[in-house]
Amino acid sequence: MSKLVIVESPTKAKTISKFLGDKYIVTSSYGHLRDLPKGELGVDTEKNFEPRYVIPTKSRKKLTALKKKLKDADEVILATDGDREGEAIAWHLLYALGILTDNKKKKPVDLPVERIEFHEITKSAIENALQNPREINKDLVNAQQARRILDRLVGYKLSPFLWKKVMRGLSAGRVQSVAVRLIVEKERERQKFKPKEYWTIEADLKASGKDKKFIAALHSKNGESLDKFAVENKKAADEIVKKLEEGEWKVENVEQKDRKRNPFAPFTTSTLQQAAGHKFGYPAKRTMMLAQNLYERGLITYHRTDSLNLAPGAVSAGRRYIEKEFGKKYLPNKPRFFKTKSKGAQEAHEAIRPTDPTKNPDRLKLQPAQKKLYKLIWQRFLASQMTPAIFAATTIDINTNTEYGFRATGQVMRFPGFLKVYPVKFKEAELPEISKGDALELKKLNPEQHFTKPPARYSEATLIKALEKHGIGRPSTYAPVISTIQSRNYVKKDEQKRLEPTEIGFIVTDLLTEHFPKIVDIDFTAEMEDDLDKIAHGKNDWRKVLDEFYTPFEKKLEKKYDEVKKKDMTEETDKTCPECGKKMLKRMGRYGWFYACSGFPECKHTENIKREGEHHELKDVHCPKCVEGKVVQRKTRKGKTFWGCSRYPDCDFGLWYHPHIEQIEGTTKHRVAKCPKCNKALVIKGKNKKVACSNKECDYKK
Repeated sequence: MSKLVIVESPTKAKTISKFLGDKYIVTSSYGHLRDLPKGELGVDTEKNFEPRYVIPTKSRKKLTALKKKLKDADEVILATDGDREGEAIAWHLLYALGILTDNKKKKPVDLPVERIEFHEITKSAIENALQNPREINKDLVNAQQARRILDRLVGYKLSPFLWKKVMRGLSAGRVQSVAVRLIVEKERERQKFKPKEYWTIEADLKASGKDKKFIAALHSKNGESLDKFAVENKKAADEIVKKLEEGEWKVENVEQKDRKRNPFAPFTTSTLQQAAGHKFGYPAKRTMMLAQNLYERGLITYHRTDSLNLAPGAVSAGRRYIEKEFGKKYLPNKPRFFKTKSKGAQEAHEAIRPTDPTKNPDRLKLQPAQKKLYKLIWQRFLASQMTPAIFAATTIDINTNTEYGFRATGQVMRFPGFLKVYPVKFKEAELPEISKGDALELKKLNPEQHFTKPPARYSEATLIKALEKHGIGRPSTYAPVISTIQSRNYVKKDEQKRLEPTEIGFIVTDLLTEHFPKIVDIDFTAEMEDDLDKIAHGKNDWRKVLDEFYTPFEKKLEKKYDEVKKKDMTEETDKTCPECGKKMLKRMGRYGWFYACSGFPECKHTENIKREGEHHELKDVHCPKCVEGKVVQRKTRKGKTFWGCSRYPDCDFGLWYHPHIEQIEGTTKHRVAKCPKCNKALVIKGKNKKVACSNKECDYKK
């Protein structure tokens, strides 16, 4: 007989099995084996929100295999993740395997069960967990159940309302709808934005007897610092320049001092997603998939965390590595610890760090993307335990013998400190060695016109930062929420890969804001997260939280079904249907406006509407497969762009990337276009067939 250890994933099972002996059988459940049913609510709102769990079809084969292994075991060890989701998986496993049962007629499987918890997959962590088993934490399970049921109630009750009042196929979500609202409000700020003109004035200066020139900027008037908009227009700039050209320039004051730049804290889920987005352009979903793999391989600690805690042993190991590899001058006198500012952070958890800091990423066999993310985590952890970077900062204040003063600032790095490991962009500017009272020669004045820019759209990274700031969602929810709002076409990415609301995103957000303000209210959603945290800590009853939300929500929903009129999503046009001759209507679909015959359903003719910036048809480019059709830009049902033949379904030609096709002497030839940035050849790269520049020094991608 043996002990059956159950985890969530096969990769995790494979890693753990390396640390355990022959008496252990390590297997995986592939996630949840029980869940709420798909095609129905699955929650009895009349009976204290009792959930009805089922075994999904995709999980039945795996459950059968687990039950077979259970027959040869004399003990079950549940080793799922230590967060709410992992705790719920362990609890559901007991019911799925028949160790626990609600059916009084069914005899439960009589086997001892242990629950173990660890936050890194290393030999010492697994052995320590086996020596310290615990009971399943029902408070964590109840917090997960409450979240799951809340999301089900909102989705299954509010989505049909949207179908009836707007169009079919729409959905609402407790967190996703708030995320879309943030993006919509940002877009409305951009739409209302009016650029404001302002001017800057810089001076090219040279100290007497010095060869080195330097730049100073207009800084003050009559000794008072000027704000950004002090010089409003060209007339004002010209008047100032005229005065300055007649001025006498000399050094009024020189200030030199050392400035320290302290290292960053180690990563949490949120900051890791933000950093990977900024540095590598990784979407949150990809970052989490890569981190999951690194965790399951035993290379990093658990990657779903909002804590900045570090285990003392890990800090000691990091300090030893720093001293050995970089020397004592890079090691602070005392270990550095950080305190989280995140609301409701689980302080018992650790920040994301390498399980062994001596595992240098350059010596590990990993796929390129895995290596990049592991290196980022490794660098950030080591940097957090290193000395500050030191910069020599110089400020030169300049008197012009007019009412206007100028200032030059510069800095030079004197000691890299943590930047030795974790490079961060910074600007170095070395100023000449000059003293108070030195005369300066004005070489040139440079007035320059500027206009304020609208607030930038959210990127995935900045949206995650905003969600975390407002206390909306938790580490495990950021990536799936951002993925969902894009897949449901409430949001799309613009050319800069920033999140832009679609027309349907505006419509749904406006309707929910007007009629269900609490659902999309930022403070209310944050308060709900606090309630879920209280459930997890045993300070609140999960059914009571559900009742306090659902009772007023249900009453309001019934009322709104009667009050809210169906939104007309059609517009009349002058176009006629080429197939039946009836009028064409402009209709709103999940993926935007399109033309449809008013004779539907008898006539099902539809046409795409060309939107600004889109090229639906390549001019004079015929389909390379059938030659009769034209190559047109299309979208899948999920909104993904592809290029295909206009004669579909008679011709099934299709490409995921822009084909760059041209006609040469009656034949169709694929060619590679020129890069719009550097004019070098574009090439097709990777499994996803992305168009990218062949020039390694150019970062153009499409």
